[in-house]
Amino acid sequence: MTTAGIRCMLMRGGTSKGAYFLASELPDDPAERDELLLRVMGSPDVRQIDGLGGAHPLTSKVGVVSPSPEPEADVDYLFLQVVPDQPLVTDRQTCGNILAGVGPFAIERGLVAAHDGVTPVRIRLLNPTISFVTAHVPTPGGAVEYDGDTLMSGVPFPAAAIPLDFLGDGAPAFPTGHLVDRLGGEDVTCVDAGMPVVLIPAAALGLRGDESPAELEADEPLRARLERIRLDAGHAMGLGDVSDTTVPKLSIVSPARDGGLATTRTFIPHRVHEAIGVLGAVSVAVGCLTPGTVGSVADAGEGPYRIEHPTGAFEVGLELQGSGAATGVRSSTLVRTARRIMDGTVWPRAAHDERIGR
Repeated sequence: MTTAGIRCMLMRGGTSKGAYFLASELPDDPAERDELLLRVMGSPDVRQIDGLGGAHPLTSKVGVVSPSPEPEADVDYLFLQVVPDQPLVTDRQTCGNILAGVGPFAIERGLVAAHDGVTPVRIRLLNPTISFVTAHVPTPGGAVEYDGDTLMSGVPFPAAAIPLDFLGDGAPAFPTGHLVDRLGGEDVTCVDAGMPVVLIPAAALGLRGDESPAELEADEPLRARLERIRLDAGHAMGLGDVSDTTVPKLSIVSPARDGGLATTRTFIPHRVHEAIGVLGAVSVAVGCLTPGTVGSVADAGEGPYRIEHPTGAFEVGLELQGSGAATGVRSSTLVRTARRIMDGTVWPRAAHDERIGR
């Protein structure tokens, strides 16, 4: 029996790549939807050879978009992480990079009418908690503009800039109620300013902090040590058992090398990010700007703040409120780029998943 095709747009959003779908064109039942997306992306298979996935967590992502029932939003955005080598789809985190493509996708699918110039798209993020962001999509002549001269670190080619304005709720960004916790035998800082992140000083791990992703991934004792910290942090941050989830992320922090706020190497959670996630960068910035954390930076100056990573730096505009463990985000601003790669029909493998030799 031939499996039905599904309309899909493949886009690069920020430093990630993902498949974008209208919610109305996917199954309503989450279990059926997730099973379908595993087949669409080619999981479970480390190469994802039989689907759209790119054999890496950063290229095995899905954005699901629908009209929003809320008057303060135009569209709703649900992010789903499809794990390449496991039969796992998780909604336990959002993704600010895939978010960069939501505005263009909403306009392309007719959910938002384009203006001549720049079209603001108000987006409600559905996971892990409700939040709101406005994407400012370039639409000269009433059509989405993807080509531009903005070159993001972590992406080899330039594209049109899409500023993202996040409205924070001011809630405390330190979910354990402490600026420093002893987890997995190490002093760390747990921070969640849109993405749950554990800050770990590089020196405490015997690292310089500027090692390459390949070097860090090859260090099995280090990875085991970090996983112990992550599992403890899951309980401490109220996330429960995180052994089968992709949060929290782990950001190894050290002094900046190139005039930024800090140097980072981020496990997501088992592979090392070639750059850093959007909301992960916001969480790191909050941790570095709050006195008393393991990554606090004295005399950080005025923003925007540059978070250094393996392929460059990520710039974050940030306004905080409160102090100590009650510090929260009033607003944050950042710029991403997005580009449409393919728009058409994806044909997932058959549901019965008969495999030779299995």
